[in-house]
Amino acid sequence: MKLQKRFNAASKLQIYKSIVRPVVTLGCGTCAMSVTEQYRLLIFERRVLGKIYGPTQDNDRTWRIKTNEKIEILIKKETIVRFMYHKDYTGQHM
Repeated sequence: MKLQKRFNAASKLQIYKSIVRPVVTLGCGTCAMSVTEQYRLLIFERRVLGKIYGPTQDNDRTWRIKTNEKIEILIKKETIVRFMYHKDYTGQHM
């Protein structure tokens, strides 16, 4: 059985929020980030979340990937960039 099938989306999202996101943003607080770097972080996050939530089946039984807007709704707009800017100076999320 594949690892992807063992956990549901809520468990995978919790792993992403508690392990992956803090590790990715660990060094980001040391210097100012450009808009391009923030955009690249958002692209990375959308790719990971797209893998977590998987495709959607339409009414006509065709499969498609979720849009960025649907992903933001699923994560309640808690993007990786907002996560970075809401950390205090010790690196702990407030």
